[in-house]
Formats: sequence, C-alpha cells, structure tokens
Amino acid sequence: MSYWPEFLTIVIAHALAVASPGPDFALVLRQSLAHGRRVAVWASIGIGSGIAIHVGYCSLGLGLLLRDSPTALAVAKYLGAAYLAWVGVQALRARPREGDLDLSEGDAAPTDGAAWLQGFIVNVLNPKAALFFISLYTLRVSPATPALLKFGYGVWLVLATMAWFCLVSVLFTQAEVRRRFLRHGHWIDRALGVVFLAFAAALVLAKLG
Repeated sequence: MSYWPEFLTIVIAHALAVASPGPDFALVLRQSLAHGRRVAVWASIGIGSGIAIHVGYCSLGLGLLLRDSPTALAVAKYLGAAYLAWVGVQALRARPREGDLDLSEGDAAPTDGAAWLQGFIVNVLNPKAALFFISLYTLRVSPATPALLKFGYGVWLVLATMAWFCLVSVLFTQAEVRRRFLRHGHWIDRALGVVFLAFAAALVLAKLG
C-alpha cells in the first residue's frame, strides 16, 4: 500500500493551517518586534514542540477520547482562553519606543527557556490546534498506517512548523522591515494585544463540541 497520498494530504492541510494567522503567528510577530530574532526563534521552537504533543496523543489514539469528551474540551478551551487573554493584556501595556530595538537591554526580554515555554503553552493550550490535529488524524490517517510512518508524519509536522515560524522571525527582524514596523511599534503591540484578546473571546464563545 502506498502512503504517499495520505502523507501529501497531511502536508497540504498543515501548510494551509500553519500559514493562517492565529495565536502562534501573533506571538512570534510580537516577540520579533519587541525582543528580536533570538527570542522569536525560541518561541518558534516552542510552538513546534507543542505540535509534538498534539501529534503524540493523536497517534496514540487519545485524540478520539478528547474528541468525545466535552469536559476535556471545555477545560482545554478555558485554559487556552485565559492564557491568551493574559498575553493580550501584556501586549496592550506596550509603551512607545524610540529608534531601533536596543537588544543590549535584556532585562525586559524573556530568557531562551521562557520564550520557548511561552510558545509551547500558546500552542498546546489552543483548542483549535487540538481539534485540527484530532480531525486530521481521525479522518486522514488510516488505522492501518504503521506506527513508524505515523512517527515520521509527526516529525515532519514539528519541523515544518518550526521552520515556518523561524522564517517569520527572520523576516520581521530584518533591519528595514523592523524599522518600518517600529515606527509605530507600540500601536502594533497594542493591536496584537487586541488580537490575542479576540482569540481568547472567540475560544470562550465558540462551540467546540
């Protein structure tokens, strides 16, 4: 049996999902503008690591349990909404910046580990991401697919996610791109704060079941 059609379906569906603006993209964009490339890249790696969690429980069949458990989905929804709201409030408190980024002032920037953790939490606690992978693995991955191939799918999804958001990190830390954004950087931060709060509200109001 050829598993190429199955794999290509996963690749295309994931590419469309990861390129669509969401909490992950908003987080990487804000970290790029506020703290520079290194912090944004570590946040990107954290987001990719979060994908491994979704892929892991879907590959083990736990996705079916989560899909059929309204309580588990509700807990995930409210945890994700609360965290996104907290990130949004922090972004709304952004102050005007003068000139370019001064990356020598590292006191306000998160450590590599903290940036990784923030990306990881934003992704893991996003019920929309959970539902995407549950649907993808339930509807598109055959139960007959060998475990080793499922592992390979997961590796692809993790690395492709990391690569995409690292690219976003690089683009928005280019000097010219950054200068244009930083001209009104605090307004961008505040707008992203509104985006995070909107995502949080959407999660609370959405019917996930």
